[in-house]
Amino acid sequence: MSEFEARRTQLLEAIGDGVAVFPSAPLAVRNRDVEHAYRQDSDLYYLTGLDEPESVLVLTNQHEEHRVVLFVRPKKREREIWDGPRAGVEGAVQAFGADAAFPIDELAKRLPDYLGNVERLHYRLAQNDQADAQLFDCLNLLRRGERRGVTAPEVIIDSSVYLHEMRLRKSQDELATMRQAAAITKEAHLRAMQITQPGMHEYELDAELLHVFRKHGSERPAYESIVGSGPNATILHYRAGTRVLNDGELVLIDAGCELGYYASDVTRTFPVNGRFSDEQRAVYEVVLHTQKAGIDAVKPGVTLQAIHDRAVRAITEGLVEIGLLEGEVDGLIEDKKYEPFYMHRTSHWLGMDVHDVGHYYVDGKHRPLEPGFVLTVEPGIYIATDAEGVDERWRGIGIRIEDDLVVSEGGNDVLTGDIPKEIDDVEAACV
Repeated sequence: MSEFEARRTQLLEAIGDGVAVFPSAPLAVRNRDVEHAYRQDSDLYYLTGLDEPESVLVLTNQHEEHRVVLFVRPKKREREIWDGPRAGVEGAVQAFGADAAFPIDELAKRLPDYLGNVERLHYRLAQNDQADAQLFDCLNLLRRGERRGVTAPEVIIDSSVYLHEMRLRKSQDELATMRQAAAITKEAHLRAMQITQPGMHEYELDAELLHVFRKHGSERPAYESIVGSGPNATILHYRAGTRVLNDGELVLIDAGCELGYYASDVTRTFPVNGRFSDEQRAVYEVVLHTQKAGIDAVKPGVTLQAIHDRAVRAITEGLVEIGLLEGEVDGLIEDKKYEPFYMHRTSHWLGMDVHDVGHYYVDGKHRPLEPGFVLTVEPGIYIATDAEGVDERWRGIGIRIEDDLVVSEGGNDVLTGDIPKEIDDVEAACV
């Protein structure tokens, strides 16, 4: 728990004489009286390690004894029989480091005590309607008490201003967890390559991925896995469906596990029958060359835009080389002629959320990379089945290659680099 305590201390120092409030993620009803599997709000978990719903964290320097306050569900045996054990008020103090804890039902009564006569409130509006309503009720109550010398906060600051900057820079403990998540994800992708054969369904591969994730201790996938075979590989966020994998096609798998609330995000594309066709090989080599160029560019001081620009140039050069584009490369880039084949960005932040928090721009300019940032590099080429002006032999080929990188002092470390992606290695894994 020392890591969580250190984070709270750092945030308390940043907010000074303000107060920060972090509500838990709400429960989500799947249908009728069945709920979706619960996953805690990343910000609240980052600061506490508490993964229970119906909880609120208050951080304040304005109370001498209560700097860390948790509101939680009280222990209640009749509910714990159904839903499992709760930390309860005592556990919030003993196990999660709160200076004081109260039942969540007392939030409306006690929150004004922590927000009264405080000028700045750090809170992220418009993320949780129920939590917003509770907070607004508290502020209105405080405003009505001004005649008695109690004032409401005059300024509401988005809590992400400080916290998400902290989350963007990963500690060694965080990176160790992400390496573990990457190792599990490697096993899942290898398993998919090994078992894939013509006649299988996309959903069978999805099930194998989930099996490997859970077998190795992952709580859940970091996102719903993308398993697209044949033409479905050209659909960027295609979800595994009922399509049968056919001989001679490719299958694109974009999947990563979540471990200890940290995500992995990996894409590999491989042949259903274990051997690339000439056209598939040609397109794959362009994407692989592009990804390597993007990875080589990752180092402190470089921006994600610079990495994307390098990928766009490599993709465009490759498309010209294999005959899918014609013309001078600079002109093709300026006219965005590559976009029908490569229409997404090359990188995003990665951490507790698969598209993790952290500003991409600072002072209106592209943000330079710093050691401890984690990002993806994921170029792709997608040739739609109805692509205009494209020979039939290329149509329906979709290829993306994605790895996770941490920026280091001297460059970068590819967390997922040992998952096969060289053509010979991929074909060797497909046995």
